Amino acid sequence: MARSIRFLTTTLSVAGVLLIAYFLMGYSKPIPERKADEMYKDHVEENYKVFSLATPEEVYFAGERVPMETFGVREKLDRELLVNTYWHSNTFLTFKRANRWFPVIEPILEKNGVPDDFKYLAVIESGLTNAVSPAGATGFWQFMKTTGKSYGLEITSEVDERYHVEKSTEAACQYLLDAYEKYGDWALVAASYNMGMGGVNKQLKNQQVDEYWDLLLNQETGRYVYRILAIKEILNNSGDYGFVLRPKDLYEPYETRTVMLDSAVADFASYAKEQGVNYNILKTMNPWLRKASLTNKYKKQYQIVLPAE
Repeated sequence: MARSIRFLTTTLSVAGVLLIAYFLMGYSKPIPERKADEMYKDHVEENYKVFSLATPEEVYFAGERVPMETFGVREKLDRELLVNTYWHSNTFLTFKRANRWFPVIEPILEKNGVPDDFKYLAVIESGLTNAVSPAGATGFWQFMKTTGKSYGLEITSEVDERYHVEKSTEAACQYLLDAYEKYGDWALVAASYNMGMGGVNKQLKNQQVDEYWDLLLNQETGRYVYRILAIKEILNNSGDYGFVLRPKDLYEPYETRTVMLDSAVADFASYAKEQGVNYNILKTMNPWLRKASLTNKYKKQYQIVLPAE
């Protein structure tokens, strides 16, 4: 009997559940439809609430103060806070993935002298996945093929290091440092990552301003830095935005060992078995290997990452 009641309460509408409760409490007459609607309305009003968010008073990006008093800045940040707070599934996944990948990205940024806040740029670029855009931008840092090669990534039909988190992060650092040498302003550096240095240069000249916060840009780039700021704010103050995660809810970093490979591989499925894993694990942990085999005719050395145990 109890099992039947549980089944009904999970499958019927809220109004139906209220009717069942009415009878279980000993009433003999059915609830009029109007009364049931009123009960439902009262229940919603009492229990369902969506809150407006308090926009932070002081905001910094890469150590630089965001001018919240500048025309439009506060409203643009407010928009991105709302979008990312109430896009629950996506933001929950960001929390989970960040726990795995930020420990990989952070030391590379630090080693290269790039502010830690740029790890949030990878979040808005790809959601910390090896995404591929309709234009062909690939990986955590969304490199196009030409740009990736210009920053030292190997990109062939068999090996594509845009999918290699560590190497693509190194390449992203070099781009960001090049842009900072040009602009001396990290917000403009971030904007240039989205629209290119040429695009930023053109808009700065045409609009006769020298800060990102004063520029009128296309919608994507105009929202870009604000999205970074919103993700940073939410990830660092989860409770203020209603997100509750237990440590066990987060994706753990991979514990790995490295195997050197300097020869051809005829079949990575067989190679994986020789290493004590399966093909799925091998390719998941080394997504930069793009085919089921590797010719490697120049005997280049590659580091293959495998589970520690």
